[in-house]
Amino acid sequence: MKNPVLKDYPHILLGADYNPEQWLHMPEVLEKDIQFWQEANMNSFSVGIFSWSVIEPEEGVYNFSHLDDVMDRAAEAGGKIVLATPSGARPHWLAQKYPEVLRVNERREKLLFGERHNHCFTSPVYREKVQNINRRLAERYKDHPALGIWHISNEYNGNCHCPLCQAAFREWLKKKYHNNLDELNRAWWSTFWSHTITDWEQIESPSSLGEYRVHGLNLDWMRFVSDQTIDFLKSELVPIREVTPDVPVTTNFTGFNHDINYWRAKEVLDVTSWDNYPSWHNDEEPACYVAAKTAMVHDMYRCFKNKPFFMMESTPSCVNWKPVNKLMRPGMNTLQAFQAISHGADGVMYFQFRKSRGGMEKFHGAVIDHVGHQDTRVYREVQSLGARLKGLDELVGVGTKSEVALVFDWENIWLFDDIAGYHNKERKYIPTCEKHYYPFWKNGISVDVLDMDGDFAPYKLVVMPMAYMLRPGVEEKIEAYVRGGGTIVFTYISGIVDENDLCYLGGWPGGRLKEVFGIWAEETDTLYPSDRNHVEVDGKIYTAVDYCDLIHLRGAKALGAYQEDFYAGRPALTVNGYGAGRAYYIAFRDTGDFLVDFYEKLMTELALVRNLQGELPENVTAQRRGDFIFLENFGENETVVPLHRTYKNYETNKVYPYECVLAPREVKILVEI
Repeated sequence: MKNPVLKDYPHILLGADYNPEQWLHMPEVLEKDIQFWQEANMNSFSVGIFSWSVIEPEEGVYNFSHLDDVMDRAAEAGGKIVLATPSGARPHWLAQKYPEVLRVNERREKLLFGERHNHCFTSPVYREKVQNINRRLAERYKDHPALGIWHISNEYNGNCHCPLCQAAFREWLKKKYHNNLDELNRAWWSTFWSHTITDWEQIESPSSLGEYRVHGLNLDWMRFVSDQTIDFLKSELVPIREVTPDVPVTTNFTGFNHDINYWRAKEVLDVTSWDNYPSWHNDEEPACYVAAKTAMVHDMYRCFKNKPFFMMESTPSCVNWKPVNKLMRPGMNTLQAFQAISHGADGVMYFQFRKSRGGMEKFHGAVIDHVGHQDTRVYREVQSLGARLKGLDELVGVGTKSEVALVFDWENIWLFDDIAGYHNKERKYIPTCEKHYYPFWKNGISVDVLDMDGDFAPYKLVVMPMAYMLRPGVEEKIEAYVRGGGTIVFTYISGIVDENDLCYLGGWPGGRLKEVFGIWAEETDTLYPSDRNHVEVDGKIYTAVDYCDLIHLRGAKALGAYQEDFYAGRPALTVNGYGAGRAYYIAFRDTGDFLVDFYEKLMTELALVRNLQGELPENVTAQRRGDFIFLENFGENETVVPLHRTYKNYETNKVYPYECVLAPREVKILVEI
């Protein structure tokens, strides 16, 4: 079943952020841009993202001429516009006239005008001004044939500690804790260090100048910041929904942004999108691992709405804000685009179309460079990609089926950022989830990425790395899933605290999960970077680093044991039969080779469907979207992929009866025949 992002536009979007307001004094540049855009086989622009000061140069005075021009030209060319609301960067006059809109940092210092998102999400003035300009935009373009989708603001992030936000935080807490300070004090365990709250006005947001060691306060502040940002997003949407109810809305998320719980933010959107900037060709990680990390994020964004998403930003060449801004090698831009599409994207967009002449992003990659013409390597690759995408209309709206779910939970990010214990410098929650995802990517098995409130029932296997906190109902859901025949994998430091960051009593994992997994964890040994233990599983020795849980068997079977230190011989890997299912507990962190072997064995036992039969070569993955199989080579060498049945190249009709040869950074789309 197809579920296209744009119901009346059955094409994959290929476009870019476009900033014509920067070139209004050079109309010849604008004229060339439209020509270059069409000749590059592109069909979309993202416009208006940072245009507020041009659209509304002074309060109540509007000028839409530059947007009119782009919208009209796009319509003439049969393209679609991703039209942004400009709230991500307010104009100077607004901050000057209404200083309350500027943020206050955690040290209670009022920030000056500058940067982006330097505004208070709580401010009634800012919300009013944003709604005003959003309504003007919606009313002007509601019937324009080029309007494809709304792009709400840009990369929401940050927080504010002003008096307005303090008051809003207190109201948020009153609602959560039923206006009962005793309930709040119990949840925050505030008798510790004699920090009992006796008046709501005593509560302030965490600050290095005051209270920042009450973990319940810190967690609730992060929840409030996330909810307040989402509430601001809802406020932005009021005029958009009223005036253009049939036009879908999105906003560009940023990977694993710690400020906002995207699992909750996605509820108010029609489409999810994200800005994708991997560090390809770095000297720290193999290309396959960078690819797998990126693929995991794509899968999460697909699963947010269980429908296609947009890659709203990427670079066709390089960025300008990393420690080392290396150019993408020939073919990488195309492979990056197809990777997104293979994991469910219906749109591939760049930042930016034309490089800015000034400002901090003037050296960020673009389709049109400062040289100002088309005779460049980057332009030709974008042009070639656009030509290929024109032949892939059949992919639009097509979904992905998965038998594996990996649980990645936003509130666990916040908690691992804050807790005092274990490795206090870096606990590596996100990298750990990525390492558990990698074996499936390596073997061409599709994965859905959920949070812990997701539905586990459709999956043969659920993987929950470092599930430190369990919200209400999760342990019951896990118990029912395993009892009903599911297979689940837990790891060290799981089931430690409840939703208020209060430790479970009676041993870990908390509640009834000790029975589900058939173990209880007594202690966790935290290893220095130079420390090593070893674990034997099936006669093979694996290296243990960082964490080793010391667990007791309560019905589970030990599959592996520690080899050194005072806990040598104790179980390090267990399995427990529970009802019709199985529950595995991995008590140690390994360097990666154990996880590959462990999950490959589970893949066989569970008969998980591979997107391509057989073993895949190093650096190659196979991803399936509907009937289309994407073979992607992220390596630097030509690779032969053995085939166990006959396939046809969807784009060229070439038949591959036995094998398929992939050049470095090449992608081929296969269909069965």
